[in-house]
Amino acid sequence: MAQATPRSTVEAAVRPIRKRPKPLPWPLSLYQTYVGKKWVMAITGVIGLLFVAGHMFGNIKMYMGEQEFLHYAEGLRTVAYPIVPEKFLLWVARLGLLGALVLHLHAAFSIWNHNRKVRPVGYQSRRDYIAADWASRTMLWTGPIILLFIAFHLADLTWGVEAVNPDFQSGEVYQNVVASFSRWPVATIYIVANVALGIHIYHGAWSLFQSLGVNNPQINQGRRIFAALFALAIVAGNVSFPLAVLLGIVE
Repeated sequence: MAQATPRSTVEAAVRPIRKRPKPLPWPLSLYQTYVGKKWVMAITGVIGLLFVAGHMFGNIKMYMGEQEFLHYAEGLRTVAYPIVPEKFLLWVARLGLLGALVLHLHAAFSIWNHNRKVRPVGYQSRRDYIAADWASRTMLWTGPIILLFIAFHLADLTWGVEAVNPDFQSGEVYQNVVASFSRWPVATIYIVANVALGIHIYHGAWSLFQSLGVNNPQINQGRRIFAALFALAIVAGNVSFPLAVLLGIVE
């Protein structure tokens, strides 16, 4: 008498074979990996560092007087004009920065979520807590502070939202800056936000080399010095602007 074939075996035999999903194109397939997300974090971080440095150096023209500052603002709007339409490259830069910000945030959240799942308990011992870099431990609060500050900064000096900057006048960039920083609450927001930015930059400028595979004990001290000096320069420059207005240096 033939032995009956188990039902599960029969069902398995007739079950259609599932096709493996088609691999994504190279950039997307790389981004699916943990290493790929670290690279995206590092590259978009470099874009952010270049922007904040250029933005700060451009704003230093405020110390040269109203006309120089207006010429700087006009120059941003007319880059490569009339070869390209006015503000064209400015909008290309804005959209590029927005894309880099979105990728940076998504990669940061994905990496944080991955680390949380791998180590759900987190740092428990005092030894582990002390060993963790202090700037790294503050990334979770400096990031949201900077994100909120970006929205406030745009509403204040780019969009001219009346509730944020009631004295805003379109095109009068110098007067808008002076009117905004003349108010102690707004100046305080800028100072606190830039301190948070400096902490974020310090950790980011130091760790991006490691994310890109540059991790040599012989240059690690130099990386840390570079990160500290870069962050200090950005904070000092940006904080000087509201202080200069409040102290009457810039009127």
